[in-house]
Amino acid sequence: MKSDIFANAETQSTDAFALQNSKLLKVRLGLDGHPGEVIAKQGSMVAYQGQATFDFQGSGGIGKAIKQKLAGEGLAAMRVTGQAEVFFADLAADVHLLQLEGDAVSVNGRSLLAYQAGLDVDVHFVGGAGIAAGGLFNTIISGHGWVAITTRGTPVVLSTDAPTFADSNAVVCWSANLQTQIASTFKIGSLIGRGSGEAMQIGFHGQGWVVVQPAELDLATMNQSGQAAQPSGGGGIAGLAGGLLGR
Repeated sequence: MKSDIFANAETQSTDAFALQNSKLLKVRLGLDGHPGEVIAKQGSMVAYQGQATFDFQGSGGIGKAIKQKLAGEGLAAMRVTGQAEVFFADLAADVHLLQLEGDAVSVNGRSLLAYQAGLDVDVHFVGGAGIAAGGLFNTIISGHGWVAITTRGTPVVLSTDAPTFADSNAVVCWSANLQTQIASTFKIGSLIGRGSGEAMQIGFHGQGWVVVQPAELDLATMNQSGQAAQPSGGGGIAGLAGGLLGR
């Protein structure tokens, strides 16, 4: 059989994390001395070769469940163990690799695809955001190891030598040492009948960088027809807790 599709053969690599292509991550679990455990976005596995086990990453209590729900914007994690090559993807988004060498990165939960289990992970409020703001949280990952993130399109990396502001739905990740704040340049009256995208930006201050993608939609909320789902709205912490308790 002949076809140009066969030009997309598996990329050979001995690295723990490697790009099969721009939209597909390959993780080597328990092979060539690599750790046999990785944490990934639930549902992101598309194929694997070898022996692998997939377990839902438990919440560890309702308080932590709420925190994870807020921080991950719906990101449910799974723990993958075994000896295998596992392929991960997220709605054909572009995949990028970060290798931490004792440093740290702050990641928008919706952009986090996978990371090695030995890394330290914590959740923080973005500076100035109250709990009613909903979704303005970030995941800080630190230590030594690999992190895979996704972007919707080719991103831009902005230096923060000058005060930098970006739409909260377009920010992918940033230097963990930066100071953040919530800012708005729009009057309330100008938002009537409009979406809330530019209503709220994240401000970054300090020496570092910010990665911004050319998209403001969270494609995880796209419905089957390909149309953007309507935001669920605030609903408050009671609505959030109700949704978690109802699971």
